[in-house]
Amino acid sequence: MSKSTTVTSADFLTAVKHRRSYYGIGKTKVVSEERIQEIVGDAVLHTPSSFNSQSARTLVLFGKHHDRLWDIATETLRKIVPAEHFDSTQQRMNGFAAGYGTVLFYEDETVVEGLQKQFPTYKDNFPLWSLQSNGMLQYVVWTALELEGLGCSLQHYNPLIDDEVRKEWNVPAEWKLIAQMPFGHPTQQPGDKSFEPLEKRMNVYK
Repeated sequence: MSKSTTVTSADFLTAVKHRRSYYGIGKTKVVSEERIQEIVGDAVLHTPSSFNSQSARTLVLFGKHHDRLWDIATETLRKIVPAEHFDSTQQRMNGFAAGYGTVLFYEDETVVEGLQKQFPTYKDNFPLWSLQSNGMLQYVVWTALELEGLGCSLQHYNPLIDDEVRKEWNVPAEWKLIAQMPFGHPTQQPGDKSFEPLEKRMNVYK
């Protein structure tokens, strides 16, 4: 890598510090669908996983597919949220649906189960390591999409929506839904972020 194209830790940490949760998003195109697909694909390929298991799976939904996902979420929640409290839920779902697309993050449980059988000593750890790897993937996608000018947030309406989503997009039964990431053109900036004192969260010994 030449000096002119070297990426430093400062560049990386700038991206880390810049990433936020955007709840105000719209459908105005910021980058092409092909570019978003490329970003998610690169993240899937290059995010590390325990034992190089590569158990993460993704669905990227645009247009009517994105809209349909949040219709499913809305109608699922309508069945369980009391009617007198549903207005706020409806507004929240409308906010996600207002975006340009959604990334769904999955774990292939057959891969995890295969590792449990192959390495029984670590049997109890593989599900945990699987989630840790998926969390890293979510973070990579989130940060990369924001660098392209998109606003994102991370949602967890699983397992409530799992069955309907599986039927709608023919998702394999062995894929377990972990999280949903709606994204779009930022229409509202996030508020100030507060931090716990670093000395409470990091110990250093020299």
